[in-house]
Amino acid sequence: MFSASTPPPGPLEKVFQYIDLHQDEFVQTLKEWVAVESDSVQPAPRLRRELLRMVGLAADRLRGLGARVASVDAGFQQLPDSQTLPVPPILLAELGSDPKKPTVCYYGHLDVQPARQEDGWLTDPYTLTEVDGKLYGRGTTDNKGPVLAWINAVSAFKALDEDLPVNIKFLIEGMEEAGSLALEELVRKEKSGFFSSVDCIVISDNLWISQRKPALIYGTRGNSYFTVEVKCRDQDFHSGTFGGILNEPMADLVALLGSLVDASGRILVPGIYEHVAPVTEEEKRVYADIDLDVEEYRNSSQVKRFLFDTKVKQHLEYIFSKRNSSNQMTVSMALGLHPWIANISDLFGTEPDMIRDGSTIPIAKILQDTTQKSVIMLPLGAVDDGEHSQNEKINRWNYIEGSKLFAAFFLEMAKLHSS
Repeated sequence: MFSASTPPPGPLEKVFQYIDLHQDEFVQTLKEWVAVESDSVQPAPRLRRELLRMVGLAADRLRGLGARVASVDAGFQQLPDSQTLPVPPILLAELGSDPKKPTVCYYGHLDVQPARQEDGWLTDPYTLTEVDGKLYGRGTTDNKGPVLAWINAVSAFKALDEDLPVNIKFLIEGMEEAGSLALEELVRKEKSGFFSSVDCIVISDNLWISQRKPALIYGTRGNSYFTVEVKCRDQDFHSGTFGGILNEPMADLVALLGSLVDASGRILVPGIYEHVAPVTEEEKRVYADIDLDVEEYRNSSQVKRFLFDTKVKQHLEYIFSKRNSSNQMTVSMALGLHPWIANISDLFGTEPDMIRDGSTIPIAKILQDTTQKSVIMLPLGAVDDGEHSQNEKINRWNYIEGSKLFAAFFLEMAKLHSS
């Protein structure tokens, strides 16, 4: 009962209370999702079946919320050994179509990097284990936990019979860790369809730069991924018989790789820094406000020290020519991904750390360039979550408070839209 002087809780307060009261159920669902070995990196039929099962679980969860869910066929993956494996379908889900409301699209992925307990995990990577408020398991922070946090926020509104403040669309895939096969083609195809009514796109696939203060990611670094091969002949040589009388390919390769970066981390490829944009005064002001404790950051990274307190191919050919080696060297670009940067003025009023991230997240630039919609990166994970690494985790606090954050985000978007 509420007294005359005590106003009843508003929609957001009720949603927050619901999330707090049901947090054990939300953790249990995360446990069920982590138990699915949805590894997209290792090309094994068993793991592809797990991926298909994972996508099915997510589709069922979204349908349970009342969403219209389409499972888009993504075809097959042809591997170098001629093996063919199915690519899990891409989910396009829609909840609400009120033209008076803004439409938010969330992108997430359900696949994970490989994990084996013998690689240094303290627990079974596919059994969610809570220790001191930390939820350990592969995919907890990258990216099953954040995907579920979005679903948790929606489910809280639904369970309370509260009107969702926004229309929500979900773009969920199962091959992000293996290059997001077929996703770019789908985004381009759906530019005038699924994405036409979208006001903004949100990605939650990064980490904060601290353990407690939230961050917004407004740029990513991009990626240039080259493969260098030094070849002597088609068959192996006996190291005892031929050792010392020919150019050892490994020695050539070590010299080539050692020529790329000096001990302070500076890239040694001539002219490369001529293509790097200088830091602007505005960026310096933004970075000055970041709450970064370098010592905490170093400790959470578990390294002894950082390098700072605060074009590859022509160069390799030049270095290799100086070695006068009889071997043959080839350089091929395996992957090249553009950097991405958002217009900060698109972000609504809040004061998190504004950071640019070293992760690539290629879908951000693809979505922004193709749909011409604002893309926001709103991470949930703390700096020490260890995505892609042993003992990956998400803090219960981040997971539950993150679910609340997304609920608040819905209301904030509705307010901005109405004004």
